[in-house]
Amino acid sequence: MSRIGKKPVELPSGVSASVSGQTIEVKGPKGARTFTATDDVTIGVEDNIVSITPRGSSKRARQQWGMSRTMVLNLVTGVTDGFKKELEIQGVGYRAQMQGNTLKLSLGLSHDVNFEVPAGVTVTAPKQTEIVVEGIDQQLVGQVAANIREWRKPEPYKGKGIRYKDEYIFRKEGKKK
Repeated sequence: MSRIGKKPVELPSGVSASVSGQTIEVKGPKGARTFTATDDVTIGVEDNIVSITPRGSSKRARQQWGMSRTMVLNLVTGVTDGFKKELEIQGVGYRAQMQGNTLKLSLGLSHDVNFEVPAGVTVTAPKQTEIVVEGIDQQLVGQVAANIREWRKPEPYKGKGIRYKDEYIFRKEGKKK
């Protein structure tokens, strides 16, 4: 029995869900998202409650049961609250600023990095050392934040680079004379 899959997903007010075959579409104040489940599970919507049940007792059906419920919950969370990743930049002269749909990063390289923001995600730079990535698709928000961080990962000696806001960087001791 999947402990996660057993729990039904409640739809808050202002959110509607419709099922057609194996595809569920969730509409809310921030937009609409869809998810297509595998044939191993059945999705049902009754009275603002989405329930997922496995078809059979195979290992794959049990795996898809919990995963499908989590994906539906992420759809509901995305269209109501949205997802957000915060990055901070540390290092002398390291800074970020938005210019239209492009994030301009100065990261100590010989050139400035121009990062094009994909559709479906909004990136803001409230301060020169902060970047906020927001959107309704959790996977896309996380991937864009990871792509930005990839330009200058935090190094362990001085901690310079782009890090997630709550990330801990294990610091190493430098060479001694």
